[in-house]
Amino acid sequence: MKTKLNIINFLFLCIFAFSGTSVIAQGKIIDQIVAQVGEEVIMLSDIQKAKLQLIQEGMEVSNTDDCRILEELLFQKLLLNQAKIDSVLVSDDQVNASLDQRIRYFEAQIGGREELEKFYGKSIAQIKGEFFKTIKDNMLAESMQDKITENLVITPKDITHFFNELPKDSIPYINSKISVAQIVIYPEITEADKMKSKQLISEIREDVLKGEIRFATAAIKYSDDPGSKMQDGDLGWQTKGTMVPEFEAAAFSLKKNELSQVFETQYGYHFLELLDRKGDNYRVRHVLISTKANDNSLDIASNKIEKIYADLKSNTIPFEKAAEKYSNDENSKFNGGKIVNPYTNDFYWDINNINEIDPQLYRVIQGLGVGKISTPSLYENYQEQKLGLRVVKLLGKTDPHMANLNDDYQLIQKACTESKKQVIIDKWIDNKINSAYIRIDGKYKYCNFKYDWEIESK
Repeated sequence: MKTKLNIINFLFLCIFAFSGTSVIAQGKIIDQIVAQVGEEVIMLSDIQKAKLQLIQEGMEVSNTDDCRILEELLFQKLLLNQAKIDSVLVSDDQVNASLDQRIRYFEAQIGGREELEKFYGKSIAQIKGEFFKTIKDNMLAESMQDKITENLVITPKDITHFFNELPKDSIPYINSKISVAQIVIYPEITEADKMKSKQLISEIREDVLKGEIRFATAAIKYSDDPGSKMQDGDLGWQTKGTMVPEFEAAAFSLKKNELSQVFETQYGYHFLELLDRKGDNYRVRHVLISTKANDNSLDIASNKIEKIYADLKSNTIPFEKAAEKYSNDENSKFNGGKIVNPYTNDFYWDINNINEIDPQLYRVIQGLGVGKISTPSLYENYQEQKLGLRVVKLLGKTDPHMANLNDDYQLIQKACTESKKQVIIDKWIDNKINSAYIRIDGKYKYCNFKYDWEIESK
């Protein structure tokens, strides 16, 4: 029933873990093209990386997995090839938003941005730069798929019929779900805090200019960017559009080996050196000094959240009003503080996987009854790189149950839609196979593909 094959998200995980592999470990097989769709190629290493990811997840793999992975890749390349023919567009801003969302997921899993950078041995900027094109291609393929099915109309009668036709043993079991709201207070960053950071980085830059300290040493000793500091501040090759505008404006204003002035971004104050540039690709190294709140601001924020908590406990103000009046989280304050699940885009969180999506939230709600409010606790906003304090309210919790039309209409509607989309996609693939240039290496003749791909004679 799924039309957006998992490969679009799955590939990112594979590449994240095994990027740069061009020689397969087993017998050191040199990488080679195993299939081609239009101008889009599939490498042997693409299949091997996906298999390695399956192994890492504790799954057993066989030659049939090669076939399944290859067919998913063929489908993706067919979509991508058609997207380019039809001039389907995905903006750099959309790609960066997708990258940011994926990176936030990994940050939540591993315990923050610094831990993620340490784990992969790369800065966030390097990770984004390395996977920018791959994610853009995946998004183009996904947009093409949406275009193919955009005229599909689903009626309530279709949904009811779809559910009634499901075999009893195919009706899904729905886990308990919760909805939560929060009030977040961030300590104020004063002008004095900013000036302190700016003065420090200006002094570091002057020392570099005077030759009193090497750039690499300055990065290692002072920079607050954990992913690049141990690489002498080097961010590796970047593609225009992957970094925040202020950073790229500085990078593209420089000549090779020239040092920028100090400039500010949402992360703090920087200066950088342009190491090389080729068209829209550039390589820089930088020093970052982040701006931190002073102890007084932290105390004020702590006192404020404690006062809000006391008012909530005494029913002096409803939670929704307090969120709108006091919360510093712009994403939730005007929704009564309700937190959107970033992977379902609604206000509900599956109790069984909330720890995987947001471990911080999972810890806060442990032992919290419906309608109850947590005591104030530290909160790290990975997306905005902010540290604050928050209180959380458990708004509701559903009981686990078998899916039904009354309680799970939206879920069944989605399943019905996906099922009908798959029929459209199947017809589209069958049609495109007959008109697109497709070449598949003959060694995959043993594969029992779902679609009638033409395979070379070996």
